[in-house]
Amino acid sequence: MRIRVETSSGMPITRQIAAQIRAQIASGVLKPGDRLPSVRALATELAVNQNTILRVYERLTAEGLLERRHGDGTFVADRVPTGQMKAQRRRLRQEIARVAELAQTLGVEPEEVHQLLEEAFDQPR
Repeated sequence: MRIRVETSSGMPITRQIAAQIRAQIASGVLKPGDRLPSVRALATELAVNQNTILRVYERLTAEGLLERRHGDGTFVADRVPTGQMKAQRRRLRQEIARVAELAQTLGVEPEEVHQLLEEAFDQPR
């Protein structure tokens, strides 16, 4: 699981982490039953407070995306709520529409937008 925290983004770190985990579940990078890093391990990896990770895991558990098994760890839920997946895809479509609108405003051709998107996918996360 790859997560990147941007301290200068203005978005709270908990929201950044939760959004990236949601996106990885929605895209299939994280599959049902996959085990997530422990709170301590992920906090250390991201250089954030353990309570930050704990809040993210609790929030995503409340949303039905994760399951916390006492003494065993945190896992992607076996049955991810369909509404969550639909909401994530709807959000992605909205973001893409905004990018397309900006590209048109700047006079960027669709082919160049496609190339930029491909490059973004190739960048390490």
